[in-house]
Order: sequence, then structure tokens, then C-alpha cells
Amino acid sequence: MDLVAGGVCAATGFLAAGARAGIKAEGLDVALIGSERPCAAAGVFTRNAFISPCARISRDRVRAGLPVRGVFANSGCANACTGPAGEADIIAIMERTARALGERLPGVDGTVLACQTGVIGRRLTPDRVEDAIDAAASGLSRAGAADAARAIMTTDTRPKECAVEFTVGDRTVRVGGMAKGAGMIAPNMGTMHAFITTDIAVEARALQAALAAAADETFNCITVDGDTSTSDAVLLLANGASGVALDGTSRPAFTEALRVVCQELSQAIVRDGEGATKLVEIRIEGARTSEDARRAARTIAESLLTKTAMFGGDPNWGRILAALGRSGAEVDPNRVVLDLGGLVLFRNGAAESYDLKSAERAVAGPEVAVHLDLGLGAGRATMWTCDLSYDYVRINAEYHT
Repeated sequence: MDLVAGGVCAATGFLAAGARAGIKAEGLDVALIGSERPCAAAGVFTRNAFISPCARISRDRVRAGLPVRGVFANSGCANACTGPAGEADIIAIMERTARALGERLPGVDGTVLACQTGVIGRRLTPDRVEDAIDAAASGLSRAGAADAARAIMTTDTRPKECAVEFTVGDRTVRVGGMAKGAGMIAPNMGTMHAFITTDIAVEARALQAALAAAADETFNCITVDGDTSTSDAVLLLANGASGVALDGTSRPAFTEALRVVCQELSQAIVRDGEGATKLVEIRIEGARTSEDARRAARTIAESLLTKTAMFGGDPNWGRILAALGRSGAEVDPNRVVLDLGGLVLFRNGAAESYDLKSAERAVAGPEVAVHLDLGLGAGRATMWTCDLSYDYVRINAEYHT
């Protein structure tokens, strides 16, 4: 398996483009993805009770097993909490996108999915994006992935793309994608969108199972601030253009390729967390159950005291243990071993003898590894988070205004 260029257009038959509608103060803010043949689709969506109409409609279309011809996405306006008028707006936008894709890709039947991100509570009326939809549709190309990745950014500081390929016999299969997200990120979807494409042939139910499994150990294992939003979605489209079908021979390679792309994109979101300066990996082993391990990892990853210590380069391991102790996971303090960047700091219920400078170096770099062995069972989990800096407060204090 090899990394390749091309992002969401790396897989054969997929095209993309970005355009400017003026939703944001500057830059591209409308993205289209189209396929030269109908796609099976899968998706995982926000569990927020205030789910936006675009996420709910797309979720319903995915669950119905409808073939998909493309995706509309915009940044700068979430069109969430906008009532019946907001729902009518996105339906009209999806219909306009379907017509534009039909003109650009005649003969490709299927529905359109949509994702919107940005400020909650503001409508995005169709007239504001019609010209941008037409421009993006006319500009669809395999070279358009980079523009599409930029068009979906909000508080992101950089686009996020990844693609891999593998071979089955003499044929090549590709999985590629792009994502956005930097704040309101937590398990069960935060303010993030990810669009993944593949040219393997697979029916919708199997595709959904593959995506759900991959998302559970990648997108649902990241957290920036513990918040989840109204519009989040990960969409996976498969058009079969490679000529390879998902079966017993191709399944292991496809499953791993999908996991790699999802993990690269999800970790890129955490690395670009609002104001973040460090990627922090929280790894729990020896928990009584897997659920306990996840509970412990998430509590530590979302501890404000732990995150601020990481930002300051302070190896204040007491904050880590305090978060573990309140997590609800079963804990025996006398069995816990805490390893920070390869340096054991706590064991047998007490601090180990260690060099403070070495501990400071363990949290000084751009990546920090926190490993806890609870010594109680076989449960394990890993979560990725970031530090909490002054800039996170500034960005979110000024976001709406």
C-alpha cells in the first residue's frame, strides 16, 4: 500500500472543484465532488439533537441506499437551526447541484448529498450559491481536489488531504479523501466534514459497515475540545471504476486503506486544532474493559488542566492521574503505570525517581505520547487530542462577530 497524490480525486472517475460564492469574507467557499458513474454511498453523521437539515437529508438518502452522483459542500454558513425555511434552502441547493452535475456529467444518474459548515443560525439561500455551483460544475476536474479541500475550510489553517493505493491482481484500487475541522471536535463527530472516495465496486450495505468500523477507531477517537456540532458528517462514495469488487480477496487491503485514509485525515484535524501546538496521543492499556479504556482516554484527552499543561510544556503528571481517577473507569492506583514519552513517572502507587529535565523534554515537542497501563484486564483504547493555547480562546471568543 502506497501513499499517492490527488486527494479526493485520486480514485478513478472522481472530479472536484472549488468556487467562491462570497459566503466567507475571502477565499473559496463552495466545493463540488462529482463522479463519472453512479456511486454507492455510506455516511456517519452527527448525533447532536439539533442536526442541520443538510446532514439529516443526506443521512436519510444514504440510509435509503440511493445511488449518488455527487456532493455539494460549503463553508461559512452551517444553515442549522434555521427551521423549515433553511430546510427548503438546502433542498433547492441540492436540486440546483444535481442539474449542474447532470449538464457536466450527462448520463450519470443519482442523488446529491450536501454538507454545510460555519456559523449556526444563519440561512444560506439558493441565490447566494447558484453562480458558484455553476462555476464549480463547469470546472470539475481531477486537478480540482486541492481547490475543493480549501473551499471547505473554516477556522482551519491548512487543507487536509490523503490518498492511498493498493493492487489486487493486476488492477489498482485507490482510496482518497479530504477533510475540514479544527474546533468543536469530539467523538461521535465534531465540527468536521470528511469526504472519501474509492474506485472499488461495493454495495451500499457493505460500504456502510466498512466506514462505520473505520470511523469508530479514527474520527471517533479524536477530540479538540469535547464539543460536537450540528452538521458533522463523513461521507464515503464508491464508483467501481477500478474494475475490482469488494470480496474475500480485496477486503483486507480495502479495509486497511480506508483506515489509513481516515486516520490520516482525523489526525490532521487534531494537529490543526484551533490554536494547537501539539498532537497528544493518549493510549490506555490494561483496562478492565474496552469501554473503560475509552472512558479513561477521553476524560484525560478532554481535561483542561492536562491540555494546558501540555501547552506549557509542563510534565505535571498529577493532572493526568486526577483525570483518570474521575473518569468512571475502574482504577486501582497501586496497579497504574504512567509513561510519558517513554519515561515512567508513576508506578506502584507512587512517583518514580526520574530526571525532571527528561520529563520536560517528553512534553516539549510537537508530538506527546501519554501511556497508561491500568493493570486490570485486556481493555485498550487510543485517543488523539491537542493542547489548549491562548489562541483557542481568542478564536472562539471572536468566531461569531
